[in-house]
Amino acid sequence: MPANEPRKTKADRREAARREAERLAAKQKATESRNRIVIAVVSVVVVALVVVAGVLIWRESQRTLLTDFEGARPAGSTDTGGITFGSDLEAGSTNEGAPEVDVYVDFMCPVCGQYDAVNREDIRTMLSEGEATVSFHPLNFLDGYSLGTQYSTRAANAFATVATDAPDAALDFLEALFDNQPAEQTEGLGDEELASIAVEVGVPQEVADTFASGTYVDWVAVASDQARNDGVTGTPTTFIDGSRWTGAWNQPGALLQAVRDAA
Repeated sequence: MPANEPRKTKADRREAARREAERLAAKQKATESRNRIVIAVVSVVVVALVVVAGVLIWRESQRTLLTDFEGARPAGSTDTGGITFGSDLEAGSTNEGAPEVDVYVDFMCPVCGQYDAVNREDIRTMLSEGEATVSFHPLNFLDGYSLGTQYSTRAANAFATVATDAPDAALDFLEALFDNQPAEQTEGLGDEELASIAVEVGVPQEVADTFASGTYVDWVAVASDQARNDGVTGTPTTFIDGSRWTGAWNQPGALLQAVRDAA
């Protein structure tokens, strides 16, 4: 201590210690406050990154073979290859908030014909009453059973064409295809015969005349591959809200009851 500096009293030393303690406490408080801010900012950034990553993962999980399909695709079709129907019974419509029913069919498949005969009225009921959105997936699984004419593909293409250009007649046409279903190991129906059936249920002739152009043939092929990716190995196959339905489809009312239970 310099000689000319007065000696600090005990009270002075206590006051100096008090001020130093206050300074250290303030410094510690500022440091803790800054750390809390840093932690909060980091937490927000981490949460944001987790959310973004989750969204990206979810979006990627929803991608299908049809997500980036650049060919012609029917109006009202989904990325899983279905063509939707709602209460107005028109292709491309939906019943918002209702259970989603996916029905995978092949127009050459005799069991699909039986499925349609048993469940036709129940499907119309669940649609018209707003109890479900039904998506029909027309597949080409049995092309090899039509003696080289690829009937399954051509019939599915015709259905997709009607769904796009005459949506109010699409459900009637689907049912008519089963009413006029050819047997396996035959050539099936020709494009002109398909057109004739379509016109009989109200499809304009100019629409039916386009069947032979095969506008949606590529879409049918990709949609059929997507069905395989989704676990469909045969037809008919039914999913209710994404879960395979294994109920007794050959019992009238069973499918309708399962849909009502899902709701």
